[in-house]
Amino acid sequence: MRVSLLFVVLTGLSLALSGVVAGSPGLQPAASADAPLWQQLDSRKLKLRSKAALVVDHFGNALYERNADQAMPIASLTKLMTAMVVIDSGLPLQEKIEITKEDRDLIRLTGSRLKYGARLTRSELLTLALMSSENRAAAALARTHPGGTQAFVDAMNAKARALGMHKSRFADAAGLDAGNVASAQDLARLVFAAMDYPLIREATTRRQLEVRPYRKRGPLRFGNTNRLLRSKAWDIQVSKTGYINEAGRCLVMHTEFEGTPTVLVLLNSYGKLTPFGDANRVRKWIRKSIEQHDGQQTRLESLQDS
Repeated sequence: MRVSLLFVVLTGLSLALSGVVAGSPGLQPAASADAPLWQQLDSRKLKLRSKAALVVDHFGNALYERNADQAMPIASLTKLMTAMVVIDSGLPLQEKIEITKEDRDLIRLTGSRLKYGARLTRSELLTLALMSSENRAAAALARTHPGGTQAFVDAMNAKARALGMHKSRFADAAGLDAGNVASAQDLARLVFAAMDYPLIREATTRRQLEVRPYRKRGPLRFGNTNRLLRSKAWDIQVSKTGYINEAGRCLVMHTEFEGTPTVLVLLNSYGKLTPFGDANRVRKWIRKSIEQHDGQQTRLESLQDS
């Protein structure tokens, strides 16, 4: 009963925001005749700190948006597209790949726990790129693609076009280049597409992974960059964080609110914890609206019985 009610509430809100949705290809509102329920999710009560934000359900109904059609740097959110291109290529996931000097970061000069000579399977590198945002892992995946890194980036852009991500452009596989840009609407399409990849779902929601990239050395343990995965309050199916100076703090997730599949996109947040705070604000906004509606329904039924 609560799932059905939430669907009606979310659908109703999409009509209230129809002016926002109308300009969003592929994000079209569903119909609802229960106008009083539309007011339960009042977007004015949702105060987010991210520069761009989008909350959209799996029917394409935009429940909240801010600058959702504006292309901006997306940092390591890029790695979701990297993973799709790797999986689509059909290359053997258990093939061992060696980290080389070519995989170092010459843009941000960041370091890595994967030193030159480290050897892991393609599947392990994919998991580390998604779960821990390991930049050398992403670079190695692109380098070992047929045709090399540039062919890989070309495939990323071709995949974006195929998904209808018309305001997106990819320049590298790790997201270190500020030339990796997309709109929140494009990223919602990317996250929904990622749901069709079991490996991406498993890797992005895994809390940690232990790997052995060196002979005669102990294991390395990597953790997930999304701290919300530690909370029982969240049911998350796809997750990715990102950060570079130009992009700010970024977060995308496919989750569920009272059984309704929903995508959250939060871009250009200031402060390490801001996107997680914004995500919790969205969750509380929806939950409070449902509870308020439940209370109104209970009072109405009580008056009718008296």
